[in-house]
Amino acid sequence: MLNVIVLMGRLTRDPELKVTTSGVSVTTFDIAVDRNYTKGAEKKTDFFTVTAWRNTAEFICKYFHKGEMIAVQGSLQTGSYTGKDGKSHKTYEVVASNVSFCGDFHNGANPGTVAPGSVGSAGASSSTAADHSAASASGPEPEDDEIYGDGSDLPF
Repeated sequence: MLNVIVLMGRLTRDPELKVTTSGVSVTTFDIAVDRNYTKGAEKKTDFFTVTAWRNTAEFICKYFHKGEMIAVQGSLQTGSYTGKDGKSHKTYEVVASNVSFCGDFHNGANPGTVAPGSVGSAGASSSTAADHSAASASGPEPEDDEIYGDGSDLPF
């Protein structure tokens, strides 16, 4: 099964870092994403709620601000709740696994910087706060890219 979503849009407010009672960093923010299709001169915009955990959350809160472009890769999760009127409502939330800079940059951020931060992974920052050019938060890297076996079981 596959559950991957990739979005690029602008933050609607400054992300705020919170910490759970067990000490895990989390942030939830919204991004505005313009649709490709326009009806006449009228553009349509969709708003997505994004949640990031651990190092990814810390990275976002440190380097991204309201109005800035952000690219988010993650998964789409659904939930539901019963409203005060007794009706059941469905919710949709993007859980970020990777984020990257894009578009206009403020505070000296480098457009080539990417911050993969797998949910639940430990990561490290490769820069100081003053040097945004190499800032990243990343999960563990695979040890090697070796293909095991002779490839005879491949379908091509």
